[in-house]
Amino acid sequence: MAAGGGGSPSIVEYFGGEDGYRCGYCKNETGNLSHGMWAHSMTVQDYQDLIDRGWRRSGKYVYKPIMNQTCCPQYTIRCQALRFQTSKSHKKVLKKMSKFISKGDVSKVVSEEEPMDSHIEDVVPSDFAYKSESQVSQTELTPLNEDHAEGVENEDKDKAETKEEVNVKKVESGSLQIPVDKDAAGPGEPSHSTKTVHVPPKPGKGADLSKPPCRKAKDIRKERKLQKLLQNQMGTLEGSPLQAAQQALLSQNSKTPANQPKSIEDFIFASLPDDAPHKLEVRLVPVSFEDPQFKSSFNQSATLFAKYQMAIHKDTPSECGENEFTRFLCDSPLEAENPPNGPECGYGSFHQQYWLDGKIIAVGVIDILPYCVSSVYLYYDPDYSFLSLGVYSALREIAFTRKLHEKAPDLCFYYMGFYIHSCPKMRYKGQYRPSDLLCPETYVWTPIEQCLPLLELSKYSRFNQDAKAVDEGRIKELGRVRVLHKRTIMPYSVYKKRRKGPSDEASVQQYASLVGQTCSERMLLFRS
Repeated sequence: MAAGGGGSPSIVEYFGGEDGYRCGYCKNETGNLSHGMWAHSMTVQDYQDLIDRGWRRSGKYVYKPIMNQTCCPQYTIRCQALRFQTSKSHKKVLKKMSKFISKGDVSKVVSEEEPMDSHIEDVVPSDFAYKSESQVSQTELTPLNEDHAEGVENEDKDKAETKEEVNVKKVESGSLQIPVDKDAAGPGEPSHSTKTVHVPPKPGKGADLSKPPCRKAKDIRKERKLQKLLQNQMGTLEGSPLQAAQQALLSQNSKTPANQPKSIEDFIFASLPDDAPHKLEVRLVPVSFEDPQFKSSFNQSATLFAKYQMAIHKDTPSECGENEFTRFLCDSPLEAENPPNGPECGYGSFHQQYWLDGKIIAVGVIDILPYCVSSVYLYYDPDYSFLSLGVYSALREIAFTRKLHEKAPDLCFYYMGFYIHSCPKMRYKGQYRPSDLLCPETYVWTPIEQCLPLLELSKYSRFNQDAKAVDEGRIKELGRVRVLHKRTIMPYSVYKKRRKGPSDEASVQQYASLVGQTCSERMLLFRS
């Protein structure tokens, strides 16, 4: 395990399926449906495992869209950072920034290649009313020592095991079943993608992801020239056609290293002239008021957030004040960890600040987790929107992920939040290639090219086409769910006997089904 193995356990309160709230994509007033829980604290490994089951955080509130019911299904998307290839539009953004810094050139032509200036618009502060914020005192959340907890766990163990066998069968037979849209290919049915031609995007809506990236005309000309050369030499050198072909290939390949496409780092870290009119510095700051850099830049960062929210999201000043900023982008349940085999900066929540000529013009809020960099939110100075800061920051975060991988080999993905195919403005995330979408039923990753034909047929779809495949992390033993009750850690099987009042088994079973067996045995489910 890369991280999250030590320290205090995660403590969460599960609220069940929350009432529908306004959707930020289709503007349906009550169509956005999700499960929610409040995370008092959380290890980075637990959160990594949760987002790999479709969860996402907004401040300390952790939510999971009810995929088969919500108006705009939100699929977790990740980019394979180590294999990332910059597109033509990405290169334009990188070159534009380089030109601005080195020469001061300003091109305020809005690019139609990327529909959204900000690359992470999944959640805005007003999306949640924060009615779920817990009022539980810290005293109630402080578990007793582990010795006492272990004693409780062993209580009536023999009797509990017998009942657990029955519970397992109940859980397995009553595990969460998500119905598939009647128009989508269901389990055991052939995929309609073989019968349906993928509909290409309309002009200006981005690349057709079902097709390979366009090749440069220069490369095509070179290939044709080589083929012609081979044909001529094969015809004239009758004695050794193979040798002639080999020599031609060697001659061509000897030039390849110099002609290799530039990496994302080549664009970002290109050398600048000494007299460059601008200076851009990117600082990684831990989200902690104990950190001097975070504390000293807090006011400037909060002011920038308010400016962005009012200009881009049309918030009122009261909706984006310091309290809202703190709750939304500074409060994090993640416990910072710095293991010896992890990245130098450690794991946890960070603000990546973009300083231009001594002032902050953008802040990327990110979580650094055992296997990925997860982008939470981005806000920037609207006066600098001509620099396409949303796209630029996403590319910087991909390069940052690749850098962290050098010290932490397991960390090799860049999570971009949610991909919403039913919202055309959110499809641009699929242009960061190669990328995968998370199957909402079996929680396996599927290349986005295989998912798109299914999403064209139905906005909700199971991506795993193996009809026999099931959620391998599903709940198998409900009695093993860990519970924190009256400052004591105990398995649910013991808590169930001690509980007074109506049964809460249905709620606990739903929670365990959504977080999976592993997390349900590691995290502490708070029960009053």
